[in-house]
Amino acid sequence: MFKFEILHESKKSAARVGKIHTAHGTIDTPNFVAVGTNGTIKALDSATVSEIGLQLMFCNTYHLLLQPGTKIVKEAGGLHHFINRKMPIITDSGGFQVFSLAYGSVADELKSRGTKNSGELVLKINEEGVLFRSYRDGSKFLLTPETSVQAQKDLGADIIIPFDELPPYHIEKEALQLSIARTHRWEQRSLEAHFKDRNGQAMYGVIHGGINLDLRSQSCAFLTKLDFDGYAIGGSMGKTKEEMHSILAHTLPQLPKEKPNHLLGIGDLDSIDKGIALGIDTFDSSYPTKAARHAVALTWQGPLKLTKAENATTFTPIDKNCTCPTCRQFNLAYLHHLFKAKELTALTLATIHNLHFMVEYMAAMREKIAKDLI
Repeated sequence: MFKFEILHESKKSAARVGKIHTAHGTIDTPNFVAVGTNGTIKALDSATVSEIGLQLMFCNTYHLLLQPGTKIVKEAGGLHHFINRKMPIITDSGGFQVFSLAYGSVADELKSRGTKNSGELVLKINEEGVLFRSYRDGSKFLLTPETSVQAQKDLGADIIIPFDELPPYHIEKEALQLSIARTHRWEQRSLEAHFKDRNGQAMYGVIHGGINLDLRSQSCAFLTKLDFDGYAIGGSMGKTKEEMHSILAHTLPQLPKEKPNHLLGIGDLDSIDKGIALGIDTFDSSYPTKAARHAVALTWQGPLKLTKAENATTFTPIDKNCTCPTCRQFNLAYLHHLFKAKELTALTLATIHNLHFMVEYMAAMREKIAKDLI
């Protein structure tokens, strides 16, 4: 049911064009994956997202576990039925919350503002798993490799992620080594739980190691011996794009070429361009949709701030060559007005445009690879 095929490998770089086949359709690679944390991309419904042509959507197991509960989603027939999406879905394990709830946001942690157990939401991390306190009602629950996998089985996503811990950028090597060793044990337990009921799903192993290249190699060596369907690259990728680029350049050649790979949480255009040339197949990020909600439209000429004063009297679309519903039907002056008036419609129209742009951008990248231009 899950299959990856490589259609073309560039003669100029490690870039490649391929197809990931799943039970709910095909994903052309390289591709961009939008984030729909709670089973929806903010400001859009699933039917609109499908019309835009977004082939893979990322949903968050931890948040869906808290609300509405993965058992309710299972009763509804799985996440595809629950949110009315007929195309592929990928879910994470909840492991990212081990980091974000314990240390705050990624930005804060990189700036050394993160604090251990901020808000006391992460109560205990041990070999069994992680004891969380719900940010919704304060109730406690234990997330383990086995319960994370079961939750993702209930959701029924096409691609699932094993339970892992995301250690912070500021961590001593010894502590990082201990974290990675435990994460590897968690991932192996996740895979064993997955094998008991494959459910037509694929599982990607997650490569860790932080900014330490030797530990990245150790993670690749351990996880590639296990029968994962593909591999995701996670953990701290450094403070700069240059640091991330060197980590990816070191890591990717150590992954099996015949399996798909995914870069977790990175999706700005510059990083996508560099990642594609190194051989990344899929990228997930909230950047395009978050930019839209902050009145930033993505264009081939660069980001466009919709609330700039000059747009108040600009009666042309964001991009006259764009075929998205927003550009076909509305002009910049109207979008400027909607944002200034704080109308919710502004968020929807800008998000439609940005996701459509990403779909078109990735299609153009695949065409360039096919012509050996990348």
